[in-house]
Amino acid sequence: MSAQSPPPPPNAARERPPSDSAPEQPPARPWRTEGLPKKPPPKPRSRWITAAAWIVGYLLLFGMLTVQDRLSAPEPVPYTEFKSQVASKNVAELFARGDSIEGELKKVAPVPGQQDRTYQQFTTERPTFASDDLLAELTDGGATVRATSLVQQRGFLTNLLISFGPLLLLVGFYIWMFKRQQGAMAGGLLGGGKQKRVDPETVRVTFDDVAGIDEVEAEINEVVDFLRDPEKYRRLGARAPKGVLLAGAPGTGKTLLARATAGEAKVPFFSASASEFIEMIVGVGASRVRELFSEARKVAPAIIFIDEIDTIGRARGGARAVGGHDEREQTLNQILTEMDGFSGHEGVVVLAATNRPDVLDPALLRPGRFDRQIVIHPPDHKGRSEILKVHTRKVPLSVDVDLEQLASSTPGMTGADLANLVNEAALLAARRGQDAVSQRDLTDSLEKVQLGTARNVVIPEEQRRRTAYHEAGHALLGMLQPGADPVRKVSIIPRGRALGVTLSTPEADRYGYDVNYLRGRIIGALGGMAAEQEVFDIVTTGAESDLETVTRIARSMVGRWGMSERIGTLSVLPAEGDPRIAGISDGLLNAVDEEVRRITDECYAEARRLLRENRDKLDAIVAQLLVHESLDEPQIYAAAGIARTAIAPSPAPIPA
Repeated sequence: MSAQSPPPPPNAARERPPSDSAPEQPPARPWRTEGLPKKPPPKPRSRWITAAAWIVGYLLLFGMLTVQDRLSAPEPVPYTEFKSQVASKNVAELFARGDSIEGELKKVAPVPGQQDRTYQQFTTERPTFASDDLLAELTDGGATVRATSLVQQRGFLTNLLISFGPLLLLVGFYIWMFKRQQGAMAGGLLGGGKQKRVDPETVRVTFDDVAGIDEVEAEINEVVDFLRDPEKYRRLGARAPKGVLLAGAPGTGKTLLARATAGEAKVPFFSASASEFIEMIVGVGASRVRELFSEARKVAPAIIFIDEIDTIGRARGGARAVGGHDEREQTLNQILTEMDGFSGHEGVVVLAATNRPDVLDPALLRPGRFDRQIVIHPPDHKGRSEILKVHTRKVPLSVDVDLEQLASSTPGMTGADLANLVNEAALLAARRGQDAVSQRDLTDSLEKVQLGTARNVVIPEEQRRRTAYHEAGHALLGMLQPGADPVRKVSIIPRGRALGVTLSTPEADRYGYDVNYLRGRIIGALGGMAAEQEVFDIVTTGAESDLETVTRIARSMVGRWGMSERIGTLSVLPAEGDPRIAGISDGLLNAVDEEVRRITDECYAEARRLLRENRDKLDAIVAQLLVHESLDEPQIYAAAGIARTAIAPSPAPIPA
């Protein structure tokens, strides 16, 4: 199976995450802010603090009740003191429960042993061995003996709490349930989940953190300059763009560029994804848009960044409309209204990012809304070198590391790919117990990223030999084709879903393709299948991905790029969708299929002819592959006996 130059998932540069970041706190709004005026952030209340507050409150209440009960409690006196008061007929009333006696005197009396204290209500314990006729003595003294309810002996506050306690518990339980239900409704229906708050101090990025897209920085510098010094433009009657649309494939650094713009201008930055505005309940998205723009105006000058704006900004009506979604359209209408409402002196600039600018509503792209569109392309060789320098700032490198050579070996790779490459190399160096990342670590990581992780599987010798001829066929035709991309590596070690891989990458970046180069790519892709048929007279399933690549290139040559005399200068096959919708006839489509078949048949015949004429070179490469399993660029050319010559700049991988 062949691994020709991998298709480029473009990206520009990736920001370096801060080493020390503040703890994330969920804000109340569904967007993240950065660079707002300094305010002490509200500290989240810890569960321990809440529990401690409840415990302290309980202890205070318990203490108050205890003090009240003690103040209103009767004075404990000895039984002899009680008998003396009975004898003096000073007992007014009395309540007995077992041997416990509580009562009240007619006149206050001093506490025994404490002449400075007096008492009137008392309590005492009758000894079990007492044999006096207490009831007769009390009756003779005119005392009233009765049964008194226990509730009447408690304090006022205690009785009040006991009376209203159950009701308070019911009310508290109802409030708790109501708030819990409200939170569930907000989370499930209104989408009020936890959102990440961007720390204004530790996450600011500038253009120093962006590399590989210098031309884009130059364009967006006007926005930065306006936000820094708006009077310079107002004197000449100029106004800043109300909106800047950043278009590019996923991961091209659109979000990073927007944040770097805000960091460079030193203004607050509001970031939100368009999908956060869309909710199940109609009207929620529009209200969130109003609130977002209102908050930005309060701290103007400011930047609002809306990521993936095609989620809500798709064209209303037409073939590309997703259907009648009232919430999406209301949200889009609110954005249009808010951007139209700018007077031009509010100092609020809207940045938006999308991967599909072709599906956006025309109302968004008209002047006065998104005045400027900036397309972010994949980085070139110089850009890749700068991106590698950015991502290796905090990575210790050995003296043998050559970032320029690494940039030359990674055409089509984007900033995210390069960041991943550096990270994989650092992980590999750590596993090997090294103190710094070497060139070998970077090369091995590049092999892993481009070719996949090696699998430890045992392959029968016959299958191994057939795989070696398959990969050698790819490599030999890549070396024989004039102007073809140099063969960088050949391996029969199983990686991913492939039993073997051949890697070819161009010497330099180029952005145009001619017929000879494309036919050479087809011949090289068919080399594995042709080698198997020449040597073993069979065709295996290992050519599946090769045939997909061949079909894609040949169909694009005939149906999109006008490289067939029979079809002529027509664009027959659209990038997506059924060509019949665009009015293409079945006869023309049949002619395209016949031309695709003709081109692939001619290229396959040429591949078999070249392999027959250079069978000795093919066998030599196979012999070395069976011994070493993996050959680098110098080893491949040495095994084939072909001199490695400088090759003119070649195009990047064929677009889909």
